[in-house]
Amino acid sequence: MELRPYQVEAKNAILKEWEDKQRTLLVLPTGCGKTVVFADVAKDRARIGRVLILAHREELLTQASDKIGRFCGLSCAVEKAEKTSIGSDDPITVGSVQTLMSEKRLSRFPQDFFHTVIVDEAHHVMAKSYQNVLTHFDKAKVLGVTATPDRGDMKDLSGYFESLAYEYSLRDAVLQGYLSKIRVQTMPLNIDLSSVKVSCGDFKANDIGHALEPYLEDIADEMAKVCMDKHTVVFLPLVSISQEFRDILNNKGFRAAEVNGESKDREAVLSDFESGKYNVLCNSMLLTEGWDCPIVDCIVIMRPTKVRSLYCQMVGRGTRLYPGKDHLLILDFLWMTGKHNLIHPADIISKTKEVAEDITEKLKGGEESDLFEMEHDVITERKNALQRALEEASKRRKERKLIDPLEFELSIGDDALIDYVPTFGWEQEPATEKQLEYLEKMQIDAHDMCKGKASMLIDRMSKRRDLGLCTPRQASLLKKQGFNNTYEWKFEEANKMIGLLASKNWQKWRLPFDVAAYTPPSLMRDIEWI
Repeated sequence: MELRPYQVEAKNAILKEWEDKQRTLLVLPTGCGKTVVFADVAKDRARIGRVLILAHREELLTQASDKIGRFCGLSCAVEKAEKTSIGSDDPITVGSVQTLMSEKRLSRFPQDFFHTVIVDEAHHVMAKSYQNVLTHFDKAKVLGVTATPDRGDMKDLSGYFESLAYEYSLRDAVLQGYLSKIRVQTMPLNIDLSSVKVSCGDFKANDIGHALEPYLEDIADEMAKVCMDKHTVVFLPLVSISQEFRDILNNKGFRAAEVNGESKDREAVLSDFESGKYNVLCNSMLLTEGWDCPIVDCIVIMRPTKVRSLYCQMVGRGTRLYPGKDHLLILDFLWMTGKHNLIHPADIISKTKEVAEDITEKLKGGEESDLFEMEHDVITERKNALQRALEEASKRRKERKLIDPLEFELSIGDDALIDYVPTFGWEQEPATEKQLEYLEKMQIDAHDMCKGKASMLIDRMSKRRDLGLCTPRQASLLKKQGFNNTYEWKFEEANKMIGLLASKNWQKWRLPFDVAAYTPPSLMRDIEWI
């Protein structure tokens, strides 16, 4: 097995976190091979002790066991129902949380029986069932793996996990070609959900079903205009609504099927969908986890939700690559929700609520649009406005000796720094004296900065140093002389230019070239150093 570059980074980051932490988290988008990563981690950890892979669905256990067998050459014991890993020579066990959660089952195992526990779909980890198991094996190193690190009941995963070892964003996965491009089209239907009640942090399925039913015919008509030739998965709130919508679609000329938890022919229907016998698959939230079908190129979410993780799971059914598949199309609706906040496609890629709201507003025009291109346009507009504000602020701070952190972040184009919000408790603490001293030495104003932001800034400084890039102080000095893009200069180039200016005591108007247009050799190789 040869891991992709980001998978190698993820594995190394996990092992590094375990050097001084017990519980860490890995976030990879659906379709980016999280099972492959934790299978490889499990193979390594199995050399020093037993490994338990914990999940809540049969499909997830089967996937884990299959990947470990195919990619690592190891067989797995099973802890589920009447099957047990006790007495097995297999170093890795795949276990059902529903089986292991009982005190009777756990009492069979010494607390140090497993050296490592890997929790698949770790956004469920705060549930009592998982906590029973993890509390029993409280000496084990724990890895949580998920595509969606937030929970509908708003319990913060940082209350259990000590760190986020690695996160690979949906944006990076798409732009680097590992997942399908995503396009969105808003459907011209105003569906009123203002009367739908909320329970346990999300809309009540029964209420959604009753509110949605009068619109089913119209929704099917709109679908017929745009996805008759696509492989579409439709998510609905109730089995009865799912079955009714299947029949409506068939009457409109689709080849639609329906699956639910009671479907005895579920495997056959899923297989027929993959082979092309059906072109629409309706379900009542059954296919959100543990089902992989790369041919899916259209997602229709008729189960509106307030929970980002649930929305991501639904969209994730269509993000995998497939030969001939150009993009995934998400059909979004103009939900009328009154005071309720609703998750939209923009929320799965945007780190800030403001950006997501701007994208959602632009998408209401009804044109099919590339989600990331739309995000880029919105962010560019916001950055331009921010840059203008920064320039105004700079005029008022001419005598200031330190560089505003925002100026540095914008200059190097680092969205992670610009949009940074502390997650874990330690990140929210004030920056240490050592951090402040280092940043001010680099001429960065770290006043009132939190420890997490300071740590990220210092990390960027370190990476810039390793790449041979100039320091913020050098970039600031050159910028004051009228040079552009100074943060992109190499350290040696910046050092030479600063030395040249100082030794000759030249003013910028006396330099033998246009300062504003000057580009050093590393940026423009056909210009020789003067």
